[in-house]
Order: sequence, then C-alpha cells, then structure tokens
Amino acid sequence: MTSETSSGPYSSDVLRLAADIPRIGRLADPDASAHRVARLCGSTLDLDLKVEDGVVTDLGLEVQACALGQAAASVLACEGVGAGVGEVYEARDALKAMLKQDGPAPQGRFSALAALQPARDYPARHGSILLAFEAACEALDRLDAR
Repeated sequence: MTSETSSGPYSSDVLRLAADIPRIGRLADPDASAHRVARLCGSTLDLDLKVEDGVVTDLGLEVQACALGQAAASVLACEGVGAGVGEVYEARDALKAMLKQDGPAPQGRFSALAALQPARDYPARHGSILLAFEAACEALDRLDAR
C-alpha cells in the first residue's frame, strides 16, 4: 500500500502521518476542550487547547480513528501550535470543501491535508477525517462564548 492508485485513500503519505501523531495525551489545564464522534464509523477524538492572544499555544489529543482520521489529527497536532484561531477555522472549512465539494486542498500551514484528497471518494470516512478540526473549532467556539 504505497500508492494512491493501488490503495485508494491510504497513500504512503497518509500512513506516514497516521503513524506519527505528536501531542498525544490530554492537557492538565486546558482553556477549552471538545469531544467528537464520527457517527458512521465510531471514530472518536478528545482535544484540549490552550490559546493566548488569538494563537494556539498548546494542544493535546486522544484519537481512536482509522488511518485517515489519524492522519488529519496528525496534521493538526504538528501544525496547530502557533496557528491563529482564524487559520484553524479556515483549515476546517477548506478540508470540508475539499472532501465534500471537490474544492482545493487547504493551503498554508495545514497544506499536508492534501494527502487526504483521494478520500473525497469515500464519504463514509469524511466524518473521521474532519474529527480533529471539528473538535478544534468546537473548543475555540467555547472559548469565544466566554
């Protein structure tokens, strides 16, 4: 399973991302947290965030998902610290558009999400792929509501 052609959405890039997820584990004192479940496949993700002056300063997560969901979580974990709040929302929206509306891959710090483009043909996996970014935006919404 090393090419998109022979393995569907499970390219070597996706498998590499899924195999190396940093920031695993919950934060001791998060500013906000979120728990998300992908209803179709049962994947789950818990995410904690620390945010200061509109920038993510720390995050932690626990992921129980397929390789596609793990790969997306890995991109968030690798690139999320230092991201502006707006960048996180933009990445979530671009990822969703890429999967559901044949939009372009996310750009900028979250451009590694392009590895998940072949998964647009697998709608049952979209929920798992979106988990990490949906959780991050939910946690950010909670902070904004305070």
